[in-house]
Amino acid sequence: MGRYFGTDGFRGEANVTLNVEHAYKVGRYLGWYFGKSHKARVVIGKDTRRSSYMFEYALAAGLTASGADAYLLHVTTTPSVSYVVRTEEFDCGIMISASHNPFYDNGIKVINGQGMKLEAAIEAEIEDYIDGILPEIPFAVKENIGKTVDFAAGRNRYIGYLISIATRSFKDKTVALDCSNGSASAIAKNVFDALGAKTLVIHNEPDGTNINTDCGSTHIDVLVDFVKKNKVDVGFAYDGDADRCIAVDENGNIVDGDSIMYVCGTYMKECGQLNNNTVVTTVMSNIGLYRAFEEKGIATEQTAVGDKYVCENMMKNGHCLGGEQSGHIIFSKHAATGDGILTSLKVMEAMIEKKQSLGWLTRELKIFPQLLVNVKVADKNIAMKDEEVLKAADEVGKKLEGNGRILLRPSGTENLVRVMVEAETDELCKEMAELVVEKLKKYAI
Repeated sequence: MGRYFGTDGFRGEANVTLNVEHAYKVGRYLGWYFGKSHKARVVIGKDTRRSSYMFEYALAAGLTASGADAYLLHVTTTPSVSYVVRTEEFDCGIMISASHNPFYDNGIKVINGQGMKLEAAIEAEIEDYIDGILPEIPFAVKENIGKTVDFAAGRNRYIGYLISIATRSFKDKTVALDCSNGSASAIAKNVFDALGAKTLVIHNEPDGTNINTDCGSTHIDVLVDFVKKNKVDVGFAYDGDADRCIAVDENGNIVDGDSIMYVCGTYMKECGQLNNNTVVTTVMSNIGLYRAFEEKGIATEQTAVGDKYVCENMMKNGHCLGGEQSGHIIFSKHAATGDGILTSLKVMEAMIEKKQSLGWLTRELKIFPQLLVNVKVADKNIAMKDEEVLKAADEVGKKLEGNGRILLRPSGTENLVRVMVEAETDELCKEMAELVVEKLKKYAI
């Protein structure tokens, strides 16, 4: 990770650790970098946070001051920006979002011309420019100054693309959508309605400060209660920028990213669509998923946490399905990044084609109890190197060997150390996690 850019862009509290001057300089550098040989074209999307408008204008100012043209998608999803960049031949795309974080945080995600996260080497150059290490960039003058263009049509093309992916009508299916008061509010219901579903929507009224607040994929219990109360066939919850999806089956059971990969992976294998007979996961995926895939004759490859690493592996090796337990699922035939709405369409495809409920499709998957404890620390890098912490984690690993595991890692976007334990019982998870958390407490804030 760099000084500003983490695993998912430049993220921080708006006007505290990420301010308009940062955004302006990001725009300045991108406009200059991609405009060395031609007039650069950059597309910008944003989520529903109040600060997203501020950052949109700052980025556009920076881009146009460097001579680039800025195309504004307005409120839209991260995967829609990726789609538009790939299909409309933009030099790069920018998504203004802090994903699942609280409304007062925001972020700048830069997407390259292939629709994937920007290369780390270019992010490092942007950081050097922000910090004054690189020389100042010349301003564009006269007719070379860039312009802003309303490009809401790009979002509409993305909606049409999603609709075209569905293999069957959703008629006679009742679907609940939790839009997290975020980007999905502008897109998801339109897609499901067009496909014939009876669509029930909650948290679809963003006001700038309610994004992710007690709703969406990080507060799935709200959708669980809604599905049970309204007796719907399936529910889908998205995060703030709709690049992740968590499902709820007809019985109110949570179907997370691991379970979604199992449903889609086994279905795609049956249809002869699973390239290389392989699914790409991260180190956070549950042991139960690996055992279930092994029983089905499906191979797996494992990456570090972050959908950008999953995507890199998939593109390098020609795999077509991969993702994270958190709900970032990538279907490389259709997208170059995690896409929550696309994921829900692919789950619907498996249900409809197999004529089975989501609960039935996940019946053979036995997930190990898993506990994730986030410890907020003053310096995650120092905490991660502490000998007592590492020794405790090693001892827990030995105790669980063969029937569980422990994973200790720093957050890619926050000053947290994450302690994840899998074991045969919830009680054992708690006991083992506490042994490591106790050692981390001296760094806690």
